[in-house]
Amino acid sequence: MTTPTTTRPDEQAATTPELESRRITSGQLPAWAPWAILGGAMAIAFAVFAVMNLEADLSDFNIVGALFVGMVIYIVFIGVLSAIAESRRHAIDRLMTALISTAFVLACLPLVSVLWTVVINGLDRFDMTFFTWSMRNVVAEGGGAVHAIWGTLIITGLATIISVPIGLMTSIYLVEYGAGGKLAKGITFFVDVMTGIPSIVAGLFIYSVFALLMGPGVRMGIMGALSLCVLMIPVVVRGSEEMLRIVPNELREASYALGVPKWLTIVKVVLPTSIAGITTSVVLAIARVIGETAPLLLTAGFTANMQLNAFESENGQMMTLPVFVYNQVMYPSAAAPDESIARAWAAALTLLVIVMALNLVARLVSKFFAPKTRGR
Repeated sequence: MTTPTTTRPDEQAATTPELESRRITSGQLPAWAPWAILGGAMAIAFAVFAVMNLEADLSDFNIVGALFVGMVIYIVFIGVLSAIAESRRHAIDRLMTALISTAFVLACLPLVSVLWTVVINGLDRFDMTFFTWSMRNVVAEGGGAVHAIWGTLIITGLATIISVPIGLMTSIYLVEYGAGGKLAKGITFFVDVMTGIPSIVAGLFIYSVFALLMGPGVRMGIMGALSLCVLMIPVVVRGSEEMLRIVPNELREASYALGVPKWLTIVKVVLPTSIAGITTSVVLAIARVIGETAPLLLTAGFTANMQLNAFESENGQMMTLPVFVYNQVMYPSAAAPDESIARAWAAALTLLVIVMALNLVARLVSKFFAPKTRGR
């Protein structure tokens, strides 16, 4: 039972601005004040850096410096205003909150810088030609990366189809059947070792296996997918294992008490309960390998033509977006080197868009397939 709150007649008659002014005079800033101060500080910082960047391109705008200066201005303003309008305890609390927020912004500055640089430079060639043309017979302007986009989607898709069942079943064994046994400990040890394997080693391993089976010099899309599997499987195993472990044992015991066998309990109870976390671990594994270049250079190779058959052994080289970026930067066109750099930036932006789309899919899966809880 809740106790009704009482308000004084003068407070009931007072308007909102009057109440806010009373809060300020009584030693408390209004709730919107920190956000207003932050917005004003950022506006001042961005205006100063924009004036300094008038004669330069937008790509030269120092967004990292603007954010940092904005947070410094925010710390000063919130500290001074809180010291004037509030008590010393409130002022120190506001200052510490501002410092923690600044530390968070500083941690995000590298990510912001990368995103800003890739987006600004990649938009120059982010057009229909880039997504509908390959680099066949292109020596100067024009051309696109449709062959590299299809290659990335096919190779990453094959790697996901192979890695996810293997990694998920391995994690199920470690959590549900291994129970700290010697075999489970050995698997955990080797999974940890595989997590730290350099990507070039994975590519060399797959290339060596296929060279022994089919002869040296062979390159196919499936080889690139298998090299990515070596990198994906340990990530899927570790992520799925942690998600399965946090499923409450009460759910398993309730299912066993109803006579449900263990395998059906895993399928109907454990996996649906942890599907959101498992999906997140899968997306993280895909994001881990989708930008790999070294193993794909060794296994899938590179080509300027469209190649959609990942199992073709003759002329089966398949271009991917990371390798496309590498080739455009390291071997630019002699006739139009700036066009090669623009295509490289557009390919990098395409990779970012694909990763963002995968994260969006993971969010949707978590929203619609996670177990629903009822309020009491």
